Order: sequence, then structure tokens, then C-alpha cells
Amino acid sequence: MLKFTIITLFQEALEPYLNTSMMWKAVDKGLAKFEFVNLRDFGLGPHKSVDDTPYGGGDGMLLRCEPVFNAIESVKAKDPDAKVILPTPVGEIWNQKMAREMSGVDLSRAASGRPIAMGGRRSSSPCQAPEALRKTTPDIHYIILCPHYEGYDERILSIVDYQISLGKFVLTGGELPALVIIDSIVRLIPGVLGGENSALIESFSDGDNLEYPQYTKPYDFRGMKVPDILLSGNHGEVDKWREAESQKKRTSKDVA
Repeated sequence: MLKFTIITLFQEALEPYLNTSMMWKAVDKGLAKFEFVNLRDFGLGPHKSVDDTPYGGGDGMLLRCEPVFNAIESVKAKDPDAKVILPTPVGEIWNQKMAREMSGVDLSRAASGRPIAMGGRRSSSPCQAPEALRKTTPDIHYIILCPHYEGYDERILSIVDYQISLGKFVLTGGELPALVIIDSIVRLIPGVLGGENSALIESFSDGDNLEYPQYTKPYDFRGMKVPDILLSGNHGEVDKWREAESQKKRTSKDVA
């Protein structure tokens, strides 16, 4: 099972998304679990303060070490192997390869038709009943700290395993990045998405590949028609067309 413990001041901002759609499906199947720790519970003094002004002056407030360390250590006391993630603008830019690695799922085995390897275990088929999926899903635990205010005391980084950035911009808190990180990891678990190859053919599933164009009914919509090759029934030619179209998208993106 993939487990996420989210340390936050705003649990109510996270719950609606994690209780919906594919995230709910993953929990319902026993493939993922989400828990929350209220950072305020580890606050200092009568007002449960978690922040203070920065040494040396400057605007804003910083998360203090004590509440953060105590919150993380309370989780690690039950699971010392849990890894800590900190969403931060100075972190490594998040990408599909990182999501795949952190999911513990070896999608290359599914692509080759071999049993999927997950967390050192192997499943007999990429398409299994929920009980079988629960037994083969890796036991991985991530603690995600959602920072707020102007930033955090730099010493907090000493207990962080992964510093992750979504890009060159700044948000008001770590809740949105936490949701993005969780979603991109959990959706890779076999049994979460509908098709057994859904995570294999999508954009960025293999380096910088971009998914080919796809179409559904109707054939002709306001004069825009589905390419005839997709109706030919010739799967070999369809595969060639898809690869060519994917290459066009990659080339266009590189030029842009």
C-alpha cells in the first residue's frame, strides 16, 4: 500500500480532492491511504504558535523548527522508514520519471508483457482483482509537509528526504503541490486507472514522449473528421501513424 501522511494547517483544503474520483478509488481498493497530522497540535504556547519572525529582519513569518520536527517525529515513531517530502520552489522540478520511481511500480514490465514488479514483489498479471492488487502494491510511506507563511526555518531541511518544486512560481502554501504529487504517484498504481496500459502510453511515460492524438465518436463533428487510418482496422499502420504523430508533437514542442 502507498501511504501518505500529510502535515498541514489546512486539512479541509485537501480532503475534497482526496475523497473524489481516482484517489477515492485507490483508497476504496486498499491501494492507497491518506492520513493527516494537524501541525497546530504541535504548536508552542497557549496559542499553539507554529511560526515566528525571521532573524536578521524581513517581511513575513517562518515555520519554526520545533513544531515541524515534533510532528514529523511523531509519525516516524510509528514508521521510521517513512520518507519526508517538502514542496518548495528551490526543490527538484517534479516530472513523470520521479512520479514513477516514487510509486514503486515498474511499468516497463507491464509494457513488455511481464509481471509488474512493485516494491520488490511481482504480480502475476497487470490486471487483477482488488485483493490481489492489495497484496502486490508496495508498502511505501511518504510524509508530506505543507509549508505556509513566508517560508520555513532552513534547519527543517535536515529531516527532509525530497525537496520538490512544481515550477518557477510561488504558491501560498504546500497543499496544492501535495495534491499534485500524490495524484501523479497514486494514479500509476495498477488498478487505479481503468485500462491496464493507461499509464504506459500517456505523455512523458517514457522520457519526453508526447501522447499521439486520440478521437472518439462522432466520426464527423462540424467538418472535423477522424483520420481514416484509425478506421482501417490495420493495427500495424495505426501504430506507425501514432508514432509519427507523437514525433510531430515532440518536434513542435522542441521548436516552440
